[in-house]
Amino acid sequence: MMSIRNAEQGIQALNETVIGIRRHLHRHPELSNEEFETTQYIITLLEQAGITIIDYGLTTGVIAEIGGLQEGPVVALRADIDALPIQEETGLPYASLHPGKSHACGHDFHTAALIGAAYQLKQQESYLKGKVRLLFQPAEEKAKGAQQIIACGALEGVHAVIGMHNKPDLPVGTIGITGGPLMAAADGFVVEVQGAGAHAAVPEAGTDPIVAASHIVTALQSIVSRNVSALQSAVVSVTKLHSGNSWNIIPETAVLEGTIRTFDEAVRSKVLERFGQVAAGVAAAFGAEAAVRWLGGPPPVNNDAGLARLGEETAAELGFHYVKPQPSPAGEDFAFYQRVVPGLFVFVGTGGSREWHHPAFNLDEAALPVGTAFFADLAVRVLKHFSAEEGAAS
Repeated sequence: MMSIRNAEQGIQALNETVIGIRRHLHRHPELSNEEFETTQYIITLLEQAGITIIDYGLTTGVIAEIGGLQEGPVVALRADIDALPIQEETGLPYASLHPGKSHACGHDFHTAALIGAAYQLKQQESYLKGKVRLLFQPAEEKAKGAQQIIACGALEGVHAVIGMHNKPDLPVGTIGITGGPLMAAADGFVVEVQGAGAHAAVPEAGTDPIVAASHIVTALQSIVSRNVSALQSAVVSVTKLHSGNSWNIIPETAVLEGTIRTFDEAVRSKVLERFGQVAAGVAAAFGAEAAVRWLGGPPPVNNDAGLARLGEETAAELGFHYVKPQPSPAGEDFAFYQRVVPGLFVFVGTGGSREWHHPAFNLDEAALPVGTAFFADLAVRVLKHFSAEEGAAS
């Protein structure tokens, strides 16, 4: 029987291994759908641990499985593996070796934590009633990877999916868990306002798209203030306005770009509908035309309440502090999984000083054992939950 001391040494060795994995990934970031070396690195580590790789025909990304020695449900654990086109400014000794690329969103943390959880689950494989499917997903930053995983069939037969994201404003040892909305739908837009060019000295000879576009920017803000309940939320942000190339010529067109963030599908539909109406109506009032092109992002992350309760139980049993987090207006393509199967997405506190996507983003590696343990133990708890449900039903 393993002594307490040997068990503690084993845990320490695993923690050091996971930190080493995270640092390797941090040195070698790869952008969305370019994660070729990352994919091979993950495969190598999992195969060395005797974990089965399942070929779903992905170009990048890895699907693997643990368990299946006993009949039971399938629970999926997901980590994203891609990096950002951001020059790292952390000064870390293991900083990115690739100029203009960095793990400024902490996906190296997620991947390393899932690999650590896989090692733990492999040691328990003979006791698992069912399977744990590991989803090392590409292209989260492009909001395309989850749909690639779903399209290849890797979510078939899965009873529930679990994912996490590091959270710099939560301390290490704290996990943010909630049922319902956690992260926003993230829709982008491009509005082209078509007018008619003229000399700036005789504006009446044309139709000024800049004036129309300016009024559209102002009018769009009325969507949130007058079409969304005070008990709900939405954000409409115009982040780019471009028109013309000369000081004395009224141009033909003006182009607006920006984003809309919502936490509720009904609100999302309403805001998008009103956006098109407002853009077209205001443009028409000035004799111009507005064409809206949508850059569709992920829907809201909406957590299953039952899985959230299991998450809270797991955190408490592990001795972690759990809180109900403030929903984030950032988008996450994990939400696509939740349209297919029940899902739980949590925040793992990493005590960082910078927010996601900042060039100096970093996190406290003491949070890695938290993420590893939570991933592994929650997977086991969810398997037991669905096994009990199936047993009761039979």
